[in-house]
Amino acid sequence: IALLGNPSVAYLDEPSSGMDPGAKRNLWSAVSQACNSGTSIVLTSHSMEECEALCTRLAIMVNGEFKCLGSAQHLKNQFSKGYLLTIYNKSKSKGNPTSTSVNSDVVQTRINYFIHNNFQGAYLKEKYQGLLTYYVPQTRDLKWSSMFDRVESAKSLLGFEDYSISQATLEQVFLSFTKPYDEQTQNDYN
Repeated sequence: IALLGNPSVAYLDEPSSGMDPGAKRNLWSAVSQACNSGTSIVLTSHSMEECEALCTRLAIMVNGEFKCLGSAQHLKNQFSKGYLLTIYNKSKSKGNPTSTSVNSDVVQTRINYFIHNNFQGAYLKEKYQGLLTYYVPQTRDLKWSSMFDRVESAKSLLGFEDYSISQATLEQVFLSFTKPYDEQTQNDYN
């Protein structure tokens, strides 16, 4: 209703809250269309996915106080504290099905050794069905290109199938701002 009549400014407070995915996408299309036709949209949301899909500038507010302002990419660059390195370890041993887990464990041990020797402060964050997700802290001398170069050169040596390197998500940036507040609130209740 807020978008009827081509307003010059529309204020939307959590517009897709409680919507199913199909309705949410339709709403996002309508908001994008309104934006493209010249309407300025001010949107509040807890959904970082929604913010990333619709917003050109974001402000993160915690406890009534603005913490940052900028584009989604600017906030990721400025406030993310590291990278996620996911390695697809689908090692299989032909013939004997029981040796698959042994071979996979050997490959994982080699991968762990490689990660710890090449990326200072990295640690295994999650392990699930052959997917190994490592958190790699951002340092001054660590560049995307050198990360890709190191992992690509180790791929065939270590025997893993594939990998991906990604920047922290907008959700993780948001949570990094709210975490100190959540911890303080928890302490207030104790």
